[in-house]
Amino acid sequence: MSKRKKSYYAVARGRETGIYDEWSGEGGAEEQVKGFRGALYKGFHTRDDAKKWLQQQGCKQMHSDQNLPGGKQQPGQTEIERTMADTGRGGKSSSASRKADSVRIYTDGGAIVNPGPGGYGVVILDGEHREELSGGRRRTTNNRMELMACIEGLKDTKKRAVVIYSDSRYVINGIEKGWARRWRANGWMRNKTQSAENADLWAELLEQCEIHDVEWVWVKGHAGNRENERCDQLARLAVREKRLLPDEAYESGKTRLSAPRLIE
Repeated sequence: MSKRKKSYYAVARGRETGIYDEWSGEGGAEEQVKGFRGALYKGFHTRDDAKKWLQQQGCKQMHSDQNLPGGKQQPGQTEIERTMADTGRGGKSSSASRKADSVRIYTDGGAIVNPGPGGYGVVILDGEHREELSGGRRRTTNNRMELMACIEGLKDTKKRAVVIYSDSRYVINGIEKGWARRWRANGWMRNKTQSAENADLWAELLEQCEIHDVEWVWVKGHAGNRENERCDQLARLAVREKRLLPDEAYESGKTRLSAPRLIE
């Protein structure tokens, strides 16, 4: 007797928790757990079983939080409980559903030597429409190519809601932890004596983030994510072009900016 295929996948710990109708593919459960340290997920035959399991995991998580050294349970719902409250008939959490309605942009970039010739690759997915972008610079850095990939992807889309998938902690942390906005508010200074590197590109990226409503998702590089691997391939192909454009700001030493100090 053949085993009955599992139709629902519950993710209790991952990039986006919730119940998913698909394991693989864009927005599937695999995307939420692959490469995520400590991921917790399970497949089920019915949605009710998946929901019960998620609720159980929510209770376990709450009990665990109460017993953390020096930890205090936050009032209100646990993360799993919030997820279950938001889970709709479509089988995905509201956050996952928002992703389905957003333009997905996968990015990657790097330099052959750092600094040296570099390239970036971008895959843009808007419903059934797919677009690929790439470009290279004759002398640049890994971080500049990662930033440029995000900028070019955002500049290419006209829609407001965007999800960017990047394997660059430098980019993700720079935005999500507020580093770039703080540098800008301080006249592009990291501290009293050090100026922020790549301020020219950070300034462009922040401008694009003000035009678009961007959600940032870190993906592990070279870990089998199809679109991330494609971006890497595009970047590598771009570096092979015979006449690479100059990274003018980098080559002229004008990557650092000065600006009036703002209060944000």
